[in-house]
Amino acid sequence: MADKIRIGIVGATVTPGGSGWGANAHIPALRALPDYEVAAVCTAHEETAKASAAQFGVDKAYHDINAMAADPDVDLVVVSVRVPWHKDLVMAALKAGKPVFCEWPLGANLAEAEEMANYAREHSLRTMVGLQGRSDPAVRYARDLVARGEIGEVLTANLSITQAAALERGAGRVWQREAKNGANTLTIAGGHGIDAMCTILGEFAEVTARLQTRITEWKDTDANQMVPVDAPDSISVAGRLQSGAEVAVQVAAVPSGANGSRLEIYGRNGVIVLQSGGALSTGPNRLYMAKGSEALAEVQPPVEYAVTPEGTPAGPPRNVAGGYARFADASSSGGTYEPSFDDAVVRHKLIDAMERSSKTGTSIKL
Repeated sequence: MADKIRIGIVGATVTPGGSGWGANAHIPALRALPDYEVAAVCTAHEETAKASAAQFGVDKAYHDINAMAADPDVDLVVVSVRVPWHKDLVMAALKAGKPVFCEWPLGANLAEAEEMANYAREHSLRTMVGLQGRSDPAVRYARDLVARGEIGEVLTANLSITQAAALERGAGRVWQREAKNGANTLTIAGGHGIDAMCTILGEFAEVTARLQTRITEWKDTDANQMVPVDAPDSISVAGRLQSGAEVAVQVAAVPSGANGSRLEIYGRNGVIVLQSGGALSTGPNRLYMAKGSEALAEVQPPVEYAVTPEGTPAGPPRNVAGGYARFADASSSGGTYEPSFDDAVVRHKLIDAMERSSKTGTSIKL
């Protein structure tokens, strides 16, 4: 690679209707990091590609993923678009021999995720997936506190996530109503939160889940009509981790009163709590700990857990930038990076197990 890692990003689109995650999280994150530069943008149409390149001060604009992936001035391809489009775009970049960052969920289902991960591994291509909670300072510090035995053996944990339900959606989001498209309360709010929990506590050994769709219609604001919904919006999970700890997870999209995320970890000698008004993946997360009969007190992660430079924008760009910063370090040192596509497959396998458990009414071992 060049002195800087040159990014070609698919999905940093600016339109009259606004902009999405690529423009609002990835671009600000990359601009804050000295190891990166955005060399090219790619969107579905030539006019939006040129508009986006102009907006972000990027020299090259593409509307063909194969052309951008073949560009020798692009070192890393970033895919930040609708989940059903991930596989084709990622595979085009991988087949061009380029490392790839793909947003989470990696695929619309487990089979797609495995196909991408297998190809990358077989061709020794570095990969990243957008499970940015793993770069959050509070999550990373909580993981180390647990590993050091600060609260003793973990006995049980509870994770609660409530997000605001969007009952009216235009073309940019109404496609999420279909479970087959892979972007819903289970995979996104649940997937990010559960991944943060597993980062701290380890993986599931067994899971029992109930998935329900409680809000069965949304208003399509473009068509001005109600449309059916089958994507799950209420998820209840009971599970056992590989460590033996018992966990309970509740994830829901609700019309009012959504209060974000709260993870409670109970050990033999104390308790750790992470709380966020939004998602554990984007924060800001507040970390609390108590030992014995002490009252919960807020704990600040030491400065070394902040892997992004001073001045990195707060909010969604911060943990995205953290992932990029750790990837740059791993690339320069020849070390491994997580979360990779293989790590994403582990999370997809858990979600697949939850779906099968709900359909069969049985407990699934992983």
